[in-house]
Amino acid sequence: MHWGLTTRYKILLEINNAVITNTSRDDFFKALSRELKKHFYYDRLSIFLYDEEIRSLKYFTVADGIQPEGFTANTRPLASSGIANMVIQSLKPLIIDDLSHYSGHASIGSMVRAGLTSTMAFPLIVRNRILGTLHISFKETPDYLSELFEILTDVSKQVAIAVGNMIAYTQLIDEKQHLEREKQYLISASEDYRPDNFLYVSPAMVEIMKLVERVADIDAPLLITGETGTGKDYIARYIHFISPRRNHLFVKVNCPALPPSLFESELFGHAKGAFTGADSQRAGRFEMADKGTVFLDEIAELPVSLQAKLLQVIQERQFERVGDSRPVKVNFRLIAATNKNLSERIREGKFRQDLYYRLNIVQIHVPPLRERREDISFLIEHINKLEATEMNRPAPKYTEQAIEFLRSYPWPGNVRELKNLVKRMVILKPDETISLSDIEKFVGTENDLNIKNNNSGCTLAESEHRCIERALIKCRGIVGGPDGAARFLGVPKSTLQYRLKKYELKPVDYARK
Repeated sequence: MHWGLTTRYKILLEINNAVITNTSRDDFFKALSRELKKHFYYDRLSIFLYDEEIRSLKYFTVADGIQPEGFTANTRPLASSGIANMVIQSLKPLIIDDLSHYSGHASIGSMVRAGLTSTMAFPLIVRNRILGTLHISFKETPDYLSELFEILTDVSKQVAIAVGNMIAYTQLIDEKQHLEREKQYLISASEDYRPDNFLYVSPAMVEIMKLVERVADIDAPLLITGETGTGKDYIARYIHFISPRRNHLFVKVNCPALPPSLFESELFGHAKGAFTGADSQRAGRFEMADKGTVFLDEIAELPVSLQAKLLQVIQERQFERVGDSRPVKVNFRLIAATNKNLSERIREGKFRQDLYYRLNIVQIHVPPLRERREDISFLIEHINKLEATEMNRPAPKYTEQAIEFLRSYPWPGNVRELKNLVKRMVILKPDETISLSDIEKFVGTENDLNIKNNNSGCTLAESEHRCIERALIKCRGIVGGPDGAARFLGVPKSTLQYRLKKYELKPVDYARK
């Protein structure tokens, strides 16, 4: 059989038109099989897609009259793939006019047992990258095998381009679906911040939540202040959950964890090739939060040198990716939080005044737990039930003395410390009665560490005041003696008395019957 130049061009054009619109793997390979069958006789068509990372092949077989199931797909290691392995290693087409000479190889032996006598294989190469191989096999070897091999070599080049497009499209769809699943997961995660998950009864928190609901549907920047563990993150997520932006992402930025060298890349993203290791374009936090909410946690810890860059993005609502001069416009709601006094930070030169004014349009201050003691017993009851249910354990019970002690405890770690304590009791004492002595064994261990390291965002004087107050509570107002607060703190009685006078603390206020 002879194919002239015009006929060859026509065949290539028809094959291209037949497969170019098929972007799914199944549709693509079936369309290719139908079109090749119009122009060439063969008994089996197979295409192997090569995965270089795991050195394996995903192969698709369209069997015409040999395998009744027709279109099949399987995976096998490259080393066990015989003919495909030879082609991928050499990057050259291969023709075998007598398969029986290779019947000792498992994959070729199966072809012989299926009645095939000869085959041709072609590498599918696009931009010097091997994508896989194309195989045409026969039960009866055609007399014009050499001429067919020649034209199919040209056809394979056209098929390689179509396969490359198909793979790129498939990867794009997979990535889009993956991102959509991630987005839905992140959005569904905000279900944890539903109104019925907020636990409070104190008048102070009632007023706070009224303010939260008033500001939820506006787009003005919001500043949330309060000590560590009061629930600033929770409030921010709750605002997002009840806002018109709830169907888009809530993107949290932990400011202290941002190294200056990665600040721009993390927040603004980078273009492909912007720096060593930037193998692809990457979206930054602000771009991810488009139409959603950006939460800048512990913003007071952001270095002054980086605050100016942040201010510009907040003002202009656009930025440039690292390595790219094209502006990217974004639409986001900004919420910031801090456990520091920003006015003091401004006086110390550690926080930009213009950034403060930009953030502080509306401020919500979350009071510490010691200023809303009405919530303590309520929180203990509900957290106790919740943690017991999650751990599938019977909930412990608290004596009145234990609850009273916890109500009077200063809670420097606030709700976070309270939750950790209740969770610890569920783990260690399920279905038991928690007494005052049980509580005293656990309260203070991690709290002492917070005080000594001054991690609660307060001054040294405030930390000392809380430490003495906690000792008085634990020792029931006793100052001296073996059971007194001075011994508990490891200081002379006279020193403690001086501190009591300094902070106007009266031991009698902490005595309990």
